[in-house]
Parts: sequence; C-alpha cells; structure tokens
Amino acid sequence: MRADARKNYSHLLAVARDVVTEHGVDASMRDIARRADVGLATLLRHFPTREALFEALLCTNLDALAQKAAEAETSKPPGEALVSWFREGVAFVHSYRGVAELMASAHEDPDSALYASCATVHSVGARLLLRAQAEGTARADMNGDDLFALMSALGWLVGQSAFAPRADHLFHLIASAILTSPPSNDDKATC
Repeated sequence: MRADARKNYSHLLAVARDVVTEHGVDASMRDIARRADVGLATLLRHFPTREALFEALLCTNLDALAQKAAEAETSKPPGEALVSWFREGVAFVHSYRGVAELMASAHEDPDSALYASCATVHSVGARLLLRAQAEGTARADMNGDDLFALMSALGWLVGQSAFAPRADHLFHLIASAILTSPPSNDDKATC
C-alpha cells in the first residue's frame, strides 16, 4: 500500500473508531465518511462492507485478547488466568455497543469477515477453560461455547444503563458460576 493510501486508511480507522464508540455498530458509513472528510466511495474502497470495517476495527483488539490469554496461561494459576482473561473479554465486548451481536453472528458464519478473529478468541478461551477444568478449578459441565456466550452476554448487559452500576457484582456472580470455588476479592476489579 502506498504511503498516502496507508495514511488515509489509518485516518479512516481512527475516525471510524470514534464514531463507533459514540454510536455503536449502527454507526452510519456515510457519517464515518463525512467525519473523515472523504467521500463515501473512498471509505468503501478501503472497506467495501460494514463487516470489513468492523473486522479492521476489532482485529487489533481481538488479537490483543488472544495474546492476553497466552500471557495469562503462562503466568497465572489456571482459575485465575481464566477469570482474568474473561474480565478482559467482557471489557472488550462492552467497548463497542452492538459488538456482542456481531461476534455472536460471526461465530456461526465461516464466511463472515470476523469469523477467524472470533474463532481465535473462542479457541483461546476454551483452552483456558480446559486448563482450569483439568486442575479442578472450573466447572466440568461448561465448554468454550458456554464461555464465549457468557462473555458476550455479560459484555452486552453491563452496557445497559440499568445494569452498569452493578457490573462488578454481575461479573463476580458469573465468575463464581464458572469456577468451582469463588474468585478472590482481587478479581473484583472494575469491568
């Protein structure tokens, strides 16, 4: 990619991140183009679909989430690693209004631009869960699909104004349901 095209791409992503943070996944492509001071055709040249735009926006965050799983896996006991990573996942889902729905639908659709990233997050979460289950610190009747669903659901729920004040409590309840023994108070940091 030429230097000027790369600069335009980075600028479009930065503006899209701001607009999506404000309006969630329902942000208008026209609004993004207008705020970036480019024509809609320019935006569509870089991101031909909404899903392609969201893949670019979310890919960095999803890769970071996968990396945090790898780091937690090698530096923390299994139950603690699982809860720590789960908290990061909930915070990520909460970061953009509507991302839970995007991830849930992409998880089922191999043709989705977000499928590979969601599959990676699902896989690393399942690996952390299996590790905790092998040690006996996580429920044996859960699987990676359950963990992914709980992460998505809790991320969505704490984004709702009626439940936001209870985010820490709700996180602790879910973490307590995942683990065979309740997490310590150290794990009650803010979502």
